[in-house]
Amino acid sequence: MKTKNVIAITAMLVSLILISCAPNGEKSDAYGNFEADEIIVSSQANGMLLFLDAEEGQTIDAGKTVAAVDTVQLVLKISQLKTQKDIIRSKRQSIEAQADVIIEQKAKALSDFEIYSNLLKGSAATQKQVDDIKAQISVLDKQIISTKTQGASINDELKSIDIQIDQINDQIRKCYVVNPIGGTVLTKYANVGEITAFGKPLYKIAGLSDIYLKVYVSGDQISKIKIGNKAQVSVDAGSGNMKTVEGEISWISDKAEFTPKIIQTKAERVNLVYAVKIKVKNDGSLKIGMPGEANFNDK
Repeated sequence: MKTKNVIAITAMLVSLILISCAPNGEKSDAYGNFEADEIIVSSQANGMLLFLDAEEGQTIDAGKTVAAVDTVQLVLKISQLKTQKDIIRSKRQSIEAQADVIIEQKAKALSDFEIYSNLLKGSAATQKQVDDIKAQISVLDKQIISTKTQGASINDELKSIDIQIDQINDQIRKCYVVNPIGGTVLTKYANVGEITAFGKPLYKIAGLSDIYLKVYVSGDQISKIKIGNKAQVSVDAGSGNMKTVEGEISWISDKAEFTPKIIQTKAERVNLVYAVKIKVKNDGSLKIGMPGEANFNDK
């Protein structure tokens, strides 16, 4: 009876070994799990989170506005700066009007200077009258320079306010969170109504249009594969069948590491292996963490 049980168990183990092998009797070159490019999207502003349209498992397109932080104080600050700008503009108009009056006075003084200079030649005017007009012109020139300086200072003030407004508008833009890549939300870190801050994570998203099978290969395999080489990636399709798609080697680690305990390689257990990523176009059936097998086109 005991012998029959041993035979049955042995037969079952042999069957399992045969199932785990490829149809041609060979094992795959490498084994691993699927990964994706993950991005943690964070807040770029401080304040209350007014809305967050990101739920775990939700697919979000790139460029979609998914969250907003309260902007009331920033909008009020812009309103205050615009009012200040209007006051400065009215001051500039007053200085410009004053400058026009001085220029007219100088034009009249120059005309008087020419008239009295001619009268002086005919002894119909005194030298003092000519000198007084000349002194008046000099004073008017200084006043014109002063008004131009005031006008330049006011222009600088207006430019400074414009820069402040641009800075606040940039802060307002950063209050609206735009999803950077099309993908699936993996983790949500915040909720509406919470106080968020610059750099605080809101959610994690992964682009799943391209997915990567990360496998480990031994030292005798690494010399046969290169970035850009094609590879056959297989996953369990159910009912004992395997689904195979073509991938491309996109990354090879330049450092060896000890074999992860859960990973098998073509050479079974070796001391050191190299991590390799194989890029695969995802039709929606491949998920992060799903196990996969790889065969390299080096045979």
